[in-house]
Amino acid sequence: MRGPVVVVGDTLLDRDVEGVVNRLCPDSPVPVLDETSAVDRPGGAGLAAVFAAAQGADVVLVTALADDAGGARLSALLAAAGVRVYPLSLSGATPEKIRLRARGRVLLRHDRGGASGEPGQPSDEVLRVLAAASAVLVSDYGRGVARQPALRAALAATRAPVVWDPHPRGPAAVPGVHLATPNESEVRELVPALPGASRLATASRGAQGLRRRWRAGAVAVTLGGDGALLCHAGSTPLVVPTPGSAEGDTCGAGDRFAAAASLALAQGALVSEAVQVAVAEASAYVAGGGVATALPPPEQSFPPVRRAGTNRRPASAYGVAGPGGERVGIAAVATLLAEVRGAGGTVVATGGCFDLLHAGHLATLQAARQLGDCLIVCVNSDSSVTGLKGPDRPVMAEGDRARLLAALSCVDAVLVFDEPTPEAVLSWLRPDVWVKGGDYATGGPDAVGLPEAEVLRRWGGNTVVVPYLDGRSTSDLIARSAGGRVTGAGGRPEQPVGLVAPVSTTRERTR
Repeated sequence: MRGPVVVVGDTLLDRDVEGVVNRLCPDSPVPVLDETSAVDRPGGAGLAAVFAAAQGADVVLVTALADDAGGARLSALLAAAGVRVYPLSLSGATPEKIRLRARGRVLLRHDRGGASGEPGQPSDEVLRVLAAASAVLVSDYGRGVARQPALRAALAATRAPVVWDPHPRGPAAVPGVHLATPNESEVRELVPALPGASRLATASRGAQGLRRRWRAGAVAVTLGGDGALLCHAGSTPLVVPTPGSAEGDTCGAGDRFAAAASLALAQGALVSEAVQVAVAEASAYVAGGGVATALPPPEQSFPPVRRAGTNRRPASAYGVAGPGGERVGIAAVATLLAEVRGAGGTVVATGGCFDLLHAGHLATLQAARQLGDCLIVCVNSDSSVTGLKGPDRPVMAEGDRARLLAALSCVDAVLVFDEPTPEAVLSWLRPDVWVKGGDYATGGPDAVGLPEAEVLRRWGGNTVVVPYLDGRSTSDLIARSAGGRVTGAGGRPEQPVGLVAPVSTTRERTR
């Protein structure tokens, strides 16, 4: 494949709540579910992207993320699954789909998030990655991403094969897609069936109608456990049966089908071959237990549960609780983002371990705050610091580090994250400017660029380095107090001596 597989569409936060039912509710004849476990995962386009990444593909997801806890959770899950997220802004809340289950059966599905929000404009980097794709999957869940005019124009112009997984509430596929993959019920909503027509006749008539209406190369109607029916330019449809029994949990089967077809087309398969591969993949997925067994367990696929003092909580639960926490955590950051962006302001962010806060840190934070209308500090958690700097670090617990930072007048909010890099946090925050103080850009021939620069380019953000004070280093402070020398990751001091100038940016900041 010459370029990444790009998935475009609406991402939801899915949660499966497992429990046992032993009694009825006393005030209503409904079962009471005693929760035993809960698992979060990306849904919608996010699930299709995770499926593709699990096959070893280089996957980019273009989706809209809201400034709320659900958006932060999705960023963490997607980054941990190996999906590169190119986020669009999203007004409103993250859509959530919660399934309450007992003994493998769904008792109730609870949807929340309200009406669809309006996705923001794609950056130039999003348009470039679409142009360079080896295949594009549009996973439309009817919430607006597939309607975005600039994205539709880029999809119509790309030379890559485009697979369109439609939704009845979504827009028509752009003209010229290689393959559309509706299921039976979607076809009936999009093309009314003739009275008395057989199942195959209805699927074939609907597929041919959609192919002509959308000017698509082919339409494959998925038939559940009976495989798929493919209609293309010829008059006779191709029926692709399942290779065996495919009974089980079908949640996500359509996403698995569309992702498998997209990967096959990216590797040069014919449309008929891609559909056969997709039927086999989706059938094996359902027969194997569906989404509950297709994805690695949360302990392996997503950031592990971490310990902070005596507390245990999921890695995605950015932030800390306790005194002084009103400026720390997701809720504080989400409120700040809404206020600053609502006023047309500039969001600035920086990050680091901030173990033993010193004057060098303060100089960096004060300089960063001057670049915009708010400063959000992303702090490595205790487990993240230990992974980066060794078993003897951090010196100060994450809660104390976050509270000290939040108490500074130049800091508007603080977010604690568990991952080794801040990529997941940045994909949710989408700051206009990311600031670091250190030896990342000295202007010399051996200068090293900010590792976060590629991430910031996904939404058109800037990356800069600011001057810092000579001789201030957490590692050196620890070494002097211990009578030895402690180095940070890679064996170099945490903040070397010297001054650095701003590095090149991806766009000019406007105030």
